Amino acid sequence: MTSSPKGLLSIFSKVSVFTALSRIFGFTRDIILAIVLGLGPVSDAFFVAFKLPNLFRRLTAEGAMASAFVPGYTGVEQKHGIKQAMRMAGEVQSLLILVLILIVIVFELFMPVVITLIAPGFSYGGGLSRMDTAVQLARITMPYLPLISLLALWISISNIYGRFALGASVPVIMNAVMISGALLAWWLWPDLSQQADSFNRALIVAAAVTAGGIIKLVVIGVMLIRIGRMPPLVPPITRTGIGSHSRLLWRRFFPAALGAAGTQINLLIDTILASLLAVGSISQLYFADRIAQLPLGVVGIALGVALLPTLSRLEQMDDVDIGAVRSVIHRGLLIGLLAGLPAMAGVMVIAEHLIRGLFAYGAFDPAMVYPTALVLMAYGVGIPAFILVKTLQPAFYAAGDTKTPMWITIISVLINICLSLILMQYFAAAGLALATSISLWCSTFILAVILIMRQRINVSICLPILTIILITAVMAGGVYGLKSVLPDMPAWQSLVILMAASMMIYAPLVFISGMWRRLKA
Repeated sequence: MTSSPKGLLSIFSKVSVFTALSRIFGFTRDIILAIVLGLGPVSDAFFVAFKLPNLFRRLTAEGAMASAFVPGYTGVEQKHGIKQAMRMAGEVQSLLILVLILIVIVFELFMPVVITLIAPGFSYGGGLSRMDTAVQLARITMPYLPLISLLALWISISNIYGRFALGASVPVIMNAVMISGALLAWWLWPDLSQQADSFNRALIVAAAVTAGGIIKLVVIGVMLIRIGRMPPLVPPITRTGIGSHSRLLWRRFFPAALGAAGTQINLLIDTILASLLAVGSISQLYFADRIAQLPLGVVGIALGVALLPTLSRLEQMDDVDIGAVRSVIHRGLLIGLLAGLPAMAGVMVIAEHLIRGLFAYGAFDPAMVYPTALVLMAYGVGIPAFILVKTLQPAFYAAGDTKTPMWITIISVLINICLSLILMQYFAAAGLALATSISLWCSTFILAVILIMRQRINVSICLPILTIILITAVMAGGVYGLKSVLPDMPAWQSLVILMAASMMIYAPLVFISGMWRRLKA
């Protein structure tokens, strides 16, 4: 795999294409979920149940495992050979499976307590309460945790050997399975006005979550076996304890788990506090976040996936070429801002059109369009920051520094908690989203300052950033003017026109300004 700055654009392109495909399927899934579940107590309960394994997956494996595992594995392979590297991977795999299965058992037994902790507002209400519903649904979705966490480890291995496409495409499988489950539930219980039927539909979708995890694991497992990189089955702990290479990885893992999961912790805080607000607030956060996640996933996560192995190869060399490292980081920052800044501007200008055109059908109450759009605008403020965090963190992990991002994450979480408690009193769910965005910008600023001090970023990046800001402002002004003169038409039609106009304005400006040539140079 190439570690050159030019190779970054090629890797990013491969990952982002498949990630974009998975996000399209994800949008289709969320549109169907909005129709089938709507915004209410059942949808609130389902999204808490769905968030639970996803949160712990990101804490225990996905971001943290890649951040600690990829540099560690790369270093062992370069110094001791592939056999020792695969042995280390096998030890990590065995211990990961053992710990996660124990976590699932404990959570299944004490699920009411867990739901009370992450959604304390669910404790209030009669009848088929959100608490009872969330507990039942979470017990169905929780087995997804060890499946997807093991999958994250296997994808990290495939990325090390340049097999980015398959790892980036497997989320399509998950979304396809959930879409199938939602359509099946809709076919079995077609009356969208019945609360009891909504609960039955949610049960089917929850079962599809675990089924999707099983299918994804099988697909990646077959691929690793074919390329001869499936980790061996070894005892997680021997008589001499954990292997020396594995010990180093686990020492890096725990701070990486906190550092890489800052956004997820902030979103969990949003969920906890939103459970104390009006019914439907959690669903507002979910649907708004799903739109914001499109550029975050296609660009932010794809950049993180592409940058970590590339920077690890450079930073693990005996004689580190700081200029090459800086060039890779600068290229990543420009790619991220070229997508993140127009995404932020677009969300701010056409938030209501996005919510109405994508989700306001079926059981989705039209009265919830405007408050959900406000939440989307608040999340939109933080889109570039999220992408920049995902771009800057790999520079630390590649050098073996997992503690600095951890402390920055702790600061970010504290800022988010303080701002959330204040802003939710004035702006409800939108205040929670805004607090998350502000905390992400704080993280971005601190990460950037430290990398400047470490000579991984310098002032040469400023001029192209100003260029991107200028062309983004031109695009936003053009779309805002078009929105003001659009005649009345179906919501999806106006959304298509506005999105097409934004691309028709922005793309030529990127080429005219020379930004595209700069990335390919």
